[in-house]
Amino acid sequence: MSPPVAPPGWSRWLVPPAALSVHLSIGQAYAWSVFKPSLESALDLSGTQSALPFQLGIVMLGLSAAFGGTLVERNGPRWAMTVALICFSSGFLLSALGAATEQYWLIVFGYGFVGGIGLGIGYISPVSTLIKWFPDRPGMATGIAIMGFGGGALIASPWSAQMLDSFGSDSSGIALAFLVHGLTYAVFMSLGVFLVRVPRPVKTAADGTPAPLEGVQVSANSAVRTPQFWLLWIVLCMNVTAGIGILEKAAPMITDFFADTSTPVSVSAAAGFVALLSAANMAGRIGWSSTSDLIGRKNIYRVYLGVGALMYALIAWVGDSSKPVFIIAALVILSFYGGGFATVPAYLKDLFGTYQVGAIHGRLLTAWSTAGVLGPLIVNWIADRQEEAGKSGASLYGLSLVIMIGLLAVGFVANELVRPVAARHHVTPQKEAADVPEPEQSA
Repeated sequence: MSPPVAPPGWSRWLVPPAALSVHLSIGQAYAWSVFKPSLESALDLSGTQSALPFQLGIVMLGLSAAFGGTLVERNGPRWAMTVALICFSSGFLLSALGAATEQYWLIVFGYGFVGGIGLGIGYISPVSTLIKWFPDRPGMATGIAIMGFGGGALIASPWSAQMLDSFGSDSSGIALAFLVHGLTYAVFMSLGVFLVRVPRPVKTAADGTPAPLEGVQVSANSAVRTPQFWLLWIVLCMNVTAGIGILEKAAPMITDFFADTSTPVSVSAAAGFVALLSAANMAGRIGWSSTSDLIGRKNIYRVYLGVGALMYALIAWVGDSSKPVFIIAALVILSFYGGGFATVPAYLKDLFGTYQVGAIHGRLLTAWSTAGVLGPLIVNWIADRQEEAGKSGASLYGLSLVIMIGLLAVGFVANELVRPVAARHHVTPQKEAADVPEPEQSA
């Protein structure tokens, strides 16, 4: 299958909305917690059981992005967005059937496994295309799309809550809500499928074949054999671990931090804090990734990791003495969390070129799967142990904060060690011509 080529006069600014239609849809994953209380009540589940579809979905995101990245690069963005649409929407439809029949394993399989494949393929589907359309501003371009993944929950969370209020929070109401999600997202993601195009190839004057790509170009198979790939894997994993540690436990964390003070945090205020963190996550994806186009990718990761460590140190030092300091530091950390996701495709492009950057990005996202387990595990496990020891308030998280500082320091060192890729890993023009299919014209 050949990717659709833009006709003459096609505006490159139509491609970011195509990417956003997919990322805003799959970003619903961050709003899964809205369904947890209803599922626990209707199907008699524990908190751990109700989290399983989300956890499996994130694992499948990383795995499908890693193993499907080469297919996405070969078949193009329209194929990838179509696969994402089918899997993500089907996941909701299977979950609707599972809720209606009260078969929870079907919800886990549908949303977690099938839908998780849609998450991974959909997440990487527009990356290399955006970078090729915006070689002058790759950080901004990928930031616009990946901003949608962070912002999807801001739309899905109140929308899902309203549906549960209208349809009911029993099994039939949950099933109907899942059904509406699946059908609506199928329509919305179709916009991306129809809009997306790849740039027209530049022809050589001599034989009419596509001109070879300029600069450093490295294949996905060669990239994973370079130290640069694994250094960036460490950088992304450490940055995500630090951010997701706060994101996953945001509401109870701010409540615990100020529980023993004269001004405790209410449930509604904690929910507002979570909304602020989501907004910072989304804003960081476009703001910091665009900044990376101006100051460079290595420098922006120095900010993410270095300043992020300082923010954690500030929280640990100030403790429960200042709510504004706690909130501002947490917002900065979450903006770096989002910015790290949005900047890494451009960092990969700088190091490995545009040849198979989508496939390389997919393989790098296994760092996200690892961090998605590591971050919450560190924060929750230590907090549980401290609580068992009779501690409370901010002291529940002191050790976790120190560990996060250490992880960010490891990421900072890894970023400093990144160097240009050795010439032996570069793709030759002959290899490029053999591996890349000639796109077909598309209206």
